[in-house]
Amino acid sequence: MKKTSVITIILLVSLIITCLVNLNLGVVRISPLEVWNTFIGQGTDRMAMVLFHFRLPRIVIAILIGAAMAISGAILQSVTHNDLADPGILGINSGAGFAVILYIFFFQGSIPDLGGLSVYLMPLSALFGALLAATLIYSISWKNGISPIRLILVGIGINSAFAALIIVFQLKMDPNDFMRATVWLSGDIAGADWSYVLALLPWVIILLPFSLMKAHALDTINLGDDVAQGLGTSVERERRLLLFIAVALAGASVAVGGGIAFVGLVVPHLARKLVGVKHTSFLPVTALLGALLLLVADTLGRNILAPSEIPVGLIVSTIGGSYFIYLLMKS
Repeated sequence: MKKTSVITIILLVSLIITCLVNLNLGVVRISPLEVWNTFIGQGTDRMAMVLFHFRLPRIVIAILIGAAMAISGAILQSVTHNDLADPGILGINSGAGFAVILYIFFFQGSIPDLGGLSVYLMPLSALFGALLAATLIYSISWKNGISPIRLILVGIGINSAFAALIIVFQLKMDPNDFMRATVWLSGDIAGADWSYVLALLPWVIILLPFSLMKAHALDTINLGDDVAQGLGTSVERERRLLLFIAVALAGASVAVGGGIAFVGLVVPHLARKLVGVKHTSFLPVTALLGALLLLVADTLGRNILAPSEIPVGLIVSTIGGSYFIYLLMKS
């Protein structure tokens, strides 16, 4: 517990420092003193607009998506007993992305016009797509139980199928919408504003604490179905509920930030190395690590090729893809 507390404090401090750095860096450089003056109402209108309308909502979105995707991956890995499980690899992100593309294509008509009520309806459409993908993966993978290798192979197949369907509908869009959709699906939070924060926040503040409440159930499921049932756990009921939490967190994140993959794969592994497998300690550290990773990736994406930006999903995929190959070689 002492080690977990120290690591949690270090991660919180690192997250705060990264937030401050993120506020300072960008095309418009703002010194720490100018940031402080702007927060207390003594900055210029230009600085206030940059901080409050562009950088601050983007920081909050990165933290929320990072924590949500990391917890989603941690739950999937624990429930399926598969260290390679991740919403992006298994096709859950693609299912959510396909549903959002359908929503935009039939009801929205334009990618950039996401204001008003549609911002809040997009997570619901993404949830439907993510649930569809998860149902297909679970039902096809089931054969006297869930085999980790079978789950991964089926997930990759479902992922490819949804990716193909996404391209079909993208090709029916005009060229500008096609390019915007491509950038968004690669994982992009550049256009985030406070409406996106409000659309994602209810999902995170409800489902993240609920997943922490299920830490004991995750611990018992990790012991194996027979042992968990012997301890009085309704394994299938808990598994379905936990899968719904994981899918809902991933779907809502995709609706706001696009197809950001590998956060749910890399972060749980790092968290286990730091604090072990007990979920009461493991899940909070996982959420903090996920938020920190995505915020650092967004900071790098905004500044490496400034004034041009690299979508945060591409930065994370560069890191996560390498780690995925390492895990495959190791196992």
